[in-house]
Amino acid sequence: MPWSPWLLRVVVALGITWILDGLEVTLVGSVAGMLGDPRTLHLSESQIGFAASAYLFGAIVGALVFGRLTDSLGRKKLFLVTLAVYTGATLATAFSWGFWPFVFFRALTGAGIGGEYSAINSAIDELMPAHLRGRVDLTINSTYWLGAGLGSASTLVLLNPNVLPPELGWRVCFALGGLLGFCILFVRKHVPESPRWLLLHGREKEAEAVVAGIEAEVERSLKKPLPPAPEPRPLQVHGTVGFGTIARVLFQRHLRRSFLGLSLMVAQAFAYNAIFFTYALILGRFYGVPSEKVGLYLLPFAAGNLLGPIVLGRFFDTVGRRQMIALTYGVSGILLCVTGYAFMRGWLTATTQTALWCCVFFVASAAASSAYLTVSELFPVELRGMAIALFYAVGTAVGGLAAPAIFGALIQTGERVQVFRGYLVGGALMLLAALVAAFFGVPAEGKSLEALAEDPSLGKRSREPVHA
Repeated sequence: MPWSPWLLRVVVALGITWILDGLEVTLVGSVAGMLGDPRTLHLSESQIGFAASAYLFGAIVGALVFGRLTDSLGRKKLFLVTLAVYTGATLATAFSWGFWPFVFFRALTGAGIGGEYSAINSAIDELMPAHLRGRVDLTINSTYWLGAGLGSASTLVLLNPNVLPPELGWRVCFALGGLLGFCILFVRKHVPESPRWLLLHGREKEAEAVVAGIEAEVERSLKKPLPPAPEPRPLQVHGTVGFGTIARVLFQRHLRRSFLGLSLMVAQAFAYNAIFFTYALILGRFYGVPSEKVGLYLLPFAAGNLLGPIVLGRFFDTVGRRQMIALTYGVSGILLCVTGYAFMRGWLTATTQTALWCCVFFVASAAASSAYLTVSELFPVELRGMAIALFYAVGTAVGGLAAPAIFGALIQTGERVQVFRGYLVGGALMLLAALVAAFFGVPAEGKSLEALAEDPSLGKRSREPVHA
């Protein structure tokens, strides 16, 4: 299927997940300094880092719970439910009255976002044409940074004491994020269920109706008939598979792919969660940037992250997945270490460090987006949601859960060399992931999801069909 207005609507309706996630993370990062004010929640730097880790913990739990339900109940039901959870929890955060309520609501917000990753990545991959899947996935993931930019811009106004008093401005920030999520619920109602999921659950007539409706709408918008579809491939799976089957697929049939996905997710989770969640603290402690001005530095940071996948995304479909994943991880790992060293030596200002981070994460953003693309396209449809959830959960737990708390503690020491050691760990993980991608990467560009479910080394499907 060629690119069409229908595909664009799907991308907008589902891709809002990353905008909301970016908005969430940026709001917390931007208001971090404000939350330490005695007029607000009066949190310490360690408590702010702990709250960020709580958000990630909630995302892990949400991914596992909702990921399983995504495979059993359907993509559409879950991307509506998870958005509702996010919306309610974010609104509740605006009414936090102390440290522990704030932590609880942050964890619940994370659960909604974690569940979104499984439902949304599954739906997008199963609705996108194979020849566009790489660049579309990377572009959608990059919209996280559009949310980050919106969050940064909003805090310049909402955290300005001349506009709103400090005890009110941070609450309005979270309330607006919740209201945005509520509006998106109405847009998503018009996105259909995945025809692949319907077929697997014996709902052939519904699947045929969905596909016929999509094709008719695309033909109307393009004002020409679509080319004939290729001969269909017989499906060999039915219903929801058990955990035993999931384990066999991940750790026997596709062990190399599992190692690849885990390596990519761990590396990018640590690098991003460590640096971005705590950048406002760096700006405040080492450069004396007031909390109401942090958004000025996060805006260009977000711009670099947004542009990276958009500019580089097409090369993942043309040059190839393996080459581009290894390249982007390797380059971003080297640049991260170099920037960290310059920070330790005291060579940078708030402006020059932000400029360097823009360069680092222009590349790293494409790398991180390719991790989500990898774990969502390389496993069979009957366990796609759970596979995404598992890799996201394990990668975030190992690579990102403790990162904000650790960096919060390192920053609190006030010693640049301590922070630099944290940057070195992030850079080393990115370089190791680049090596794994170079050796174990899968040439997935241009291949259908059904073709990728096969073992490339054998060139045939698994010997036996899998049944619920």
